[in-house]
Amino acid sequence: MPDLNTIGRAAQDYLAAKHAARERALPKSRAAIRLCANAIRAAHRDEFESATQLLTEAGRLLHGMAEDLDKHLDIFYAGFVADAQKEYAEAALTCALIKREPLPSPEELGVEWAPYVNGLGETIGELRRYVLDRMRLGKVDVGEVLLRDMDEIYSLLITLDYPDAITGNLRRTTDAARGILEKTRGDLTLGASQARLDAALARVQERLERLTDF
Repeated sequence: MPDLNTIGRAAQDYLAAKHAARERALPKSRAAIRLCANAIRAAHRDEFESATQLLTEAGRLLHGMAEDLDKHLDIFYAGFVADAQKEYAEAALTCALIKREPLPSPEELGVEWAPYVNGLGETIGELRRYVLDRMRLGKVDVGEVLLRDMDEIYSLLITLDYPDAITGNLRRTTDAARGILEKTRGDLTLGASQARLDAALARVQERLERLTDF
């Protein structure tokens, strides 16, 4: 008969340590996700210094989670860490695309590949929002540049045809990105046509005003 008291104490110690690690990591995941959402909002307002600060703080929290769960990889891969990594990748990539900067790699961000590519796919929705906001300000040329980025991202995503268990359900992200891309293409086409029409009408109006001056 084994010493059940010894086994019981060992089980208590192990599970208590695992539970404590999870309880330390979970709030960091939630806080990191909030910071990333705020960083994206700042980027949409072109407040890039604020966005960078928020991303830096989120990155520290993700690093802290990795340290908390270093000896508990089953919890690390349970889901909530990947969610935070995906949001962090989405925020960092969105900021880089809007600022026209090189895209950070997964290694630079300290995230796994599956959250990274899903975050990349999610940037298409954020870029659509940015494009529409700039179109309302008459900046159609900005939209055309970002639409090309969206097209290239989608073209990359469809090549990553692997099981969902490996990619973190990337197929679903890719399907959503396709619809967003096509809607944005249509909106931008209409916006560009309207901008050209407005410019033509303005030129006609200017000529008419010159003629009436004589």
